[in-house]
Amino acid sequence: MSNLVQGKTGDWEVVIGIEIHAQVTTQAKLFSGAPTTFGAEANSQVSLVDAAMPGMLPVINAEAVRQAVRTGLALNSRINRHSVFARKNYFYPDLPQGYQISQYEQPIVGEGEIEIDLEDGTTRAIGVERLHLEQDAGKSIHDQVPEKSLIDLNRAGVALMEIVSKPDIRSGDEASAYVGKVRSILRYIGSCDGNMQEGSMRADINISVRKPGDDLGTRAEVKNVNSLRFIRQAVEVEVKRQIRLIEGGGTVVQETRLFDPNKGETRSMRTKEDAHDYRYFPDPDLLPVVFGEDFVADCQATLPELPDVKKRRFVEELGLSPYDAGVLSAEREMAEYFEAASETCGDAKLASNWVTVELFGRLNKAGLGISDSKVSAQALGGLLTLIKDGSISGKIAKDVFDEMFETGGDAAEIVESKGLKQISDTGALEAIIDTLIEENPSQVEGYRGGNVKLIGWFVGQVMKQTQGQANPGMVNQLLKAKLDQ
Repeated sequence: MSNLVQGKTGDWEVVIGIEIHAQVTTQAKLFSGAPTTFGAEANSQVSLVDAAMPGMLPVINAEAVRQAVRTGLALNSRINRHSVFARKNYFYPDLPQGYQISQYEQPIVGEGEIEIDLEDGTTRAIGVERLHLEQDAGKSIHDQVPEKSLIDLNRAGVALMEIVSKPDIRSGDEASAYVGKVRSILRYIGSCDGNMQEGSMRADINISVRKPGDDLGTRAEVKNVNSLRFIRQAVEVEVKRQIRLIEGGGTVVQETRLFDPNKGETRSMRTKEDAHDYRYFPDPDLLPVVFGEDFVADCQATLPELPDVKKRRFVEELGLSPYDAGVLSAEREMAEYFEAASETCGDAKLASNWVTVELFGRLNKAGLGISDSKVSAQALGGLLTLIKDGSISGKIAKDVFDEMFETGGDAAEIVESKGLKQISDTGALEAIIDTLIEENPSQVEGYRGGNVKLIGWFVGQVMKQTQGQANPGMVNQLLKAKLDQ
């Protein structure tokens, strides 16, 4: 599938690199012991270090280092056992120090690669340039006092991992898939909760266009995009803007822009700085971070089975389609739910179908996540067991599942209390079929005359008389045997 975009002057190639800012799962900030609770009262989580009071010295949070190394390993990236923190100098009101402590030439994680799954079933490898640790800035608030801007320093000093991709992404769909895959990996290993709405994960998208084969064009950065859908939209909008601008005789300016999803446009925020503008230099208050292979091995030992490995196992060992395996392995909680339901009923394909179609359909309609489901994985497995052993039909199972979804009830108890158990008594079914055949000679004659589709009419009559509780497979088998006599 071609990712070229059509303009008035022909095809254009899109080149995208993404910087993901992910808040590290820790109880304290990167260089202080201040807490990091989301939604706390403004300026209630600020230490003297975060406020840059004179004489305050930063102390590295060891858990943030551990989580960064675990993340680098999960991203198939090189771990640098010697890394250095630097000062990135720029002025902004919510940056008390007048600089941000980050990493520049010697990050904690180097190059790597992850695989993304696209909607057409194909996969692509996207390069990871680096992962470095840095502290977040505070927040400027402009909408509370008409004539003033207020500053909340709760986020100042919060530990961030900046994950920088290589410019390997070629479309909005790929950009969204890449961020979604990184988010999935971070959530699997627990190094970031991936909550984009709360700002604990956000993406800066560097976008440029060029004629195929030309040198790279000038990039514009779309800042702080906080949903996978908006990422796709922002890329499409910015690509169209740049192509129109160039084809109209203008030039793209290297700048930072904001995406407005309500208006479907990007707006200029400020000119984009280059690295030399920040005057990076090693932070004199922080020693280099140095650790050995034992520390890396310990981090590796804490990693769970990751999404790609799980997806491959679902296909090779459980017989799922690559698409279903990809859907079910995308989130750790989802994968664990499916596996528990599958183990309970002993049928992975049946469990896959019910989780992806029946459960997800109801959850989406109700606006709920899988953690909100009243139906446990074991309870769903119990329902599927009743289908497998012939106790209920698939149609009745859906009605039972509706009640389970609303009440959290047990499938077997619902079936028993409502008398929904499937009729598999051969004698009882034969009696109904014999009566039908005797009372409908014209349909029997039509079937025996070659209209084999009439067997469906007979099946429907049996199901009607048993209020849908007859075992369909048994009904078909008995009917065919008697009508073929």
